[in-house]
Amino acid sequence: MSDYQPLERRVITFPFIVLGIIGLIGLYFLAHRFLFGIGSVTNLNEGYPWGIWVVYDIVVGTALACGGYALAITVYVLNKGKYHPLVRAALLASLLGYTMGGIGAFIDMGRWWQFYNVLLPWQMNFNAAMLEVALCVMAYIIVLFIEFSPVVLERFGARDLMKKLEKVLFIILAIGVLLPTMHQSSLGTMLIVMGYKVHPLWQSLHLQPLLALLTALTMGFSIVVFESSLSAVGFRRTPETPLMTGLSKAIVGLIALYLVIRFGELLFRGKLGLIFAGDLPSLMFIIETALFVFPLVVLLSEKGRKNARTLLYAAVAMLFAGSLYRFNAFLIMYNPGHGYSYFPSIPELMVTLGIVAIEIMIFLYVIKRFPVLHREEHA
Repeated sequence: MSDYQPLERRVITFPFIVLGIIGLIGLYFLAHRFLFGIGSVTNLNEGYPWGIWVVYDIVVGTALACGGYALAITVYVLNKGKYHPLVRAALLASLLGYTMGGIGAFIDMGRWWQFYNVLLPWQMNFNAAMLEVALCVMAYIIVLFIEFSPVVLERFGARDLMKKLEKVLFIILAIGVLLPTMHQSSLGTMLIVMGYKVHPLWQSLHLQPLLALLTALTMGFSIVVFESSLSAVGFRRTPETPLMTGLSKAIVGLIALYLVIRFGELLFRGKLGLIFAGDLPSLMFIIETALFVFPLVVLLSEKGRKNARTLLYAAVAMLFAGSLYRFNAFLIMYNPGHGYSYFPSIPELMVTLGIVAIEIMIFLYVIKRFPVLHREEHA
């Protein structure tokens, strides 16, 4: 008997219907985008060549989908096998998050019918950080499909094929650890390329790749805690608090390292005064930092790490902190020069919400029909 099982719950529920309506609205505006052009549904302009689609779907969304990456390092690199029960759910969330991120990038292309050019060597700019991000994300989506395939094979009883796959799966797992490390750090490199257009509080020059990687890992561990807590509440399963307590220690270490590097850079370059400037950037920086500090303070105490509710609060705060850091750096505090402004249009927002809704719907369907969650008697 497998240690994993489908939930076997009713798929069509009221929340599922609400998500479906949001998804259909998003698809309507998406159809409008492809029929009449990207300018018909977005507020993008020459100063803001990308908006919420790229920043959320790729920059933030892929970091929120790093649960599989974080657990792969924990289980297969650091050999912490006790966290293996969490792997399949994290892989599913990563697969959906990265797939939706890839779709978001495709949607945002002005000439989407020429997307294949990124795969043609004679069309590639090998000095571009965006090329590395694009190729790594595409490759990682394929890797995630392969990593998740044992769940599908188990569901349909293809055990012989599963055994053959397991013989080479360690190679796929190694690639699955390498690729996110490359493209998440390259997202930081993109900030370096943007130079003076990024506010000094978020422009750390040579430290940006490291900060991007640290926030991705921290968000990865946090999303695992968040998903586990929601599954326990929403499906009335036994909380996996002991496992979450162990992951919270990793979150504490990563946040502490991030804050030391971030404030150390500001101190070394004489930018601490910008925090107290009393303008919008300083306010956003203070809010962002408070969201990072809250989970650190909560999880430093043993009582906080062993309480399911405080674990959930800390995970949510960390997810907001990492998301706000990336939104601030790539969009909110981005300054292309005088004469340009941007705020997402209603269709842009609805397409983003629609993609998220469809992602959640697929997640709910898969965990209810495929062996993704660990059997409670083994938890």
